[in-house]
Amino acid sequence: MFNGTDKRYNQYSAYLKNKFGVKVYKITLDAGFSCPNRDGTISTGGCIFCDEGGSFSQAHSNLLSIEEQIEEGVKTLSARFKAQKFMSYFQAYSNTYKPVKELEKIYNASLCRDDIVGLSIGTRPDCIDDEKLDLIAGYKDDYYTWIEYGLQSIHDKTLRKINRGHDFDCFLKAYEKTKERGINVCVHVIFGLWESHDEIMQTAQKLAQLGVDGVKIHMLCALENTKLADMYSRGEIDFMSEDEYIQTVCDFLEYLPKTTTIHRLAGNGLKKNLIAPCWLGAKMDCLNKIDRELMKRNSFQGIKFL
Repeated sequence: MFNGTDKRYNQYSAYLKNKFGVKVYKITLDAGFSCPNRDGTISTGGCIFCDEGGSFSQAHSNLLSIEEQIEEGVKTLSARFKAQKFMSYFQAYSNTYKPVKELEKIYNASLCRDDIVGLSIGTRPDCIDDEKLDLIAGYKDDYYTWIEYGLQSIHDKTLRKINRGHDFDCFLKAYEKTKERGINVCVHVIFGLWESHDEIMQTAQKLAQLGVDGVKIHMLCALENTKLADMYSRGEIDFMSEDEYIQTVCDFLEYLPKTTTIHRLAGNGLKKNLIAPCWLGAKMDCLNKIDRELMKRNSFQGIKFL
């Protein structure tokens, strides 16, 4: 059991509550960033699964200032959950893809309240450098600071297939530089990228070997206005069944060390934009089934970690 819960994995939300004494809520932010894989720097196509929102999940947008988004987020989360502490989460697109002086202004603007205890920055490993990492490392003494890297898979053939625009070696270099500065790292992976079960487990084993601080697991899905949706409509691809996904998640968790926090296990994109697979819209149902499968196996995160 982890963090005083009945979960058989190191659930990030429970970890945060244990660390700060109250539940901590992320305020998702859109600072108007772009992505080198969409603006022509690498290509104009972007990853085949990425929609026009750049993986942004909330209703407000960069039409509001960062400070206004923070205030709106605090107001909403306080009313709905009686939230007391928050993390600023830069989610949309690649949130280090600006000059460092601009980044400093943007990040500082998100730390405008005393009840904000953390900073989390989602980006790509090819959108980072020493100067940017030094800036972000400067926040970690006062705020619980994370960088979330979209990796998706350790296999270069898969990264080429999804038009990722970087290889695994690029991630390794960024990861090493980030950890040298004592910054927490969450790694995003995607299941259903037409890999074998063994290949997916190789990603789990490599992340375990690296000792990553956190993992966020996504299920490949087709959202409106994406290349993936076009491929699906032409009958070129199919997706994992829910049962296959649940089994794969549990297998993946078994290889990760107990110290790795699990930031997400189910749910992708906005339901209104989801085309397939339809079962992905029932997030809580999927999470409950993962819990039941681990219990059925009498298993838990880290049982296969060596």
